[in-house]
Amino acid sequence: MYKNLVTFFVVVIFFSTSVQAALPDFSELVEDVSPSVVKINTVSISEQHSSQQIPDIFRDLFEYGGHPRSPAKKVRSSGSGFVISSDGYILTNHHVVNQATEIQVLFSDRSEYQATIIGSDRRSDLALLKIEAKNLDALEFANSDKLKVGEWVLAIGSPFGLDYSVTAGIVSAKGRSLPTEQGENYVPFIQTDVAINPGNSGGPLFNLDGRVVGINSQIFSRSGGSIGLSFSIPSSVALRVVEQLKETGFVQRGWLGVAIQDVNKALAQSLELDKSRGALINAVEIDSPADKGGIEPGDVIVELNGQEIIDADDLPHLVGMLAPGTKAKIEVIRQGKRKVLKVIIGALDGDEASITETEDSNSDRLGLTVKPIDEDQLRELRLRGGILVTEVLPDSPSAVAGIRPGDILVQLGYSRIDDTDEYYQVITDLPKSTPILVRFYRQGWAISKTIVID
Repeated sequence: MYKNLVTFFVVVIFFSTSVQAALPDFSELVEDVSPSVVKINTVSISEQHSSQQIPDIFRDLFEYGGHPRSPAKKVRSSGSGFVISSDGYILTNHHVVNQATEIQVLFSDRSEYQATIIGSDRRSDLALLKIEAKNLDALEFANSDKLKVGEWVLAIGSPFGLDYSVTAGIVSAKGRSLPTEQGENYVPFIQTDVAINPGNSGGPLFNLDGRVVGINSQIFSRSGGSIGLSFSIPSSVALRVVEQLKETGFVQRGWLGVAIQDVNKALAQSLELDKSRGALINAVEIDSPADKGGIEPGDVIVELNGQEIIDADDLPHLVGMLAPGTKAKIEVIRQGKRKVLKVIIGALDGDEASITETEDSNSDRLGLTVKPIDEDQLRELRLRGGILVTEVLPDSPSAVAGIRPGDILVQLGYSRIDDTDEYYQVITDLPKSTPILVRFYRQGWAISKTIVID
């Protein structure tokens, strides 16, 4: 019995040692990359109680401060980010800096910088910041397309304001589709079991080589805390977005103009498909790229530029990453036969409505850049007139009032705003240091605020 007991303990020790040897040691990786990870503190003007801004189940990872109850109260919040170039470019989430009037970047050595927004993209939930610094240690990106399910990954961020916390786990799935509140779906998220929480927003997700494979963005939670389902924006998406934000301040995406759905077994049989796959076209918008390219309702798109479409959600992911004007080769199954179509990809509307601040800004005394809305859009919105806000400068009267890019301005003071000519005429005579009524529409809802010109 003694011999058996000794043998048992030898086996246990051997097994424990083997398991420990198989587990990665992250200490050197963390030491190397931590100086490039930053904490981002923001100040914004909230219109409502901050908790109402967090979805019930899919939650962003932004750590909200206070609980404002009045439109004029400042909200202090925090998130994460990381250095992507030695001359001061910082990448984070769009929702971390959206509506922020002040942005502070803190490094692990306790150095602090004020940041400006170069560009911010709602659809990918990414924002590019700039600080006045040189010779920074920049992180390198890895190709997220090569990431494998089961691979070890590591996150660094500031959950609940606890600076530079490190957590690790594995990739549990790839290509997850999480439609936005607007029903848009342009990011094939990386799903992991890494423990990340509010405050991790915008922080990097590393592979074992210390290279960034994703940007932490959301968690699935019924309680608000981590339950082992976290979602990151792939580096392949981030690199395309960063390139455009740096060049123009906004992102242009490809557009096809179709309504799609998944193909189940019954549909596959009725459509004479060999298996359940592809994106079934339910409708084609008139004069859209799809319409002009010969795509018809009832077609099943199975390939785009040689890339297989397995689920319907794969199609917007791939189309959105194509530049407008790109000639795309699309393979469809029509009445049981394969057909190859050539389609010129169009541009998705609304991407120019990003917060930007540049030396060449055309903003006015309200801190706005606006553009006309055509009659068809007004008819769809059931409005008699209005102008589209495309840019809001931080710290401007409009930013303080809570106006955002994408809002449709219809009234200033007692004057109705039907077009840009009326707008520019009205703002010339607006008094300073006096509350002025401003009325605008946001996602179909009419909102009234007051704006004060300094």
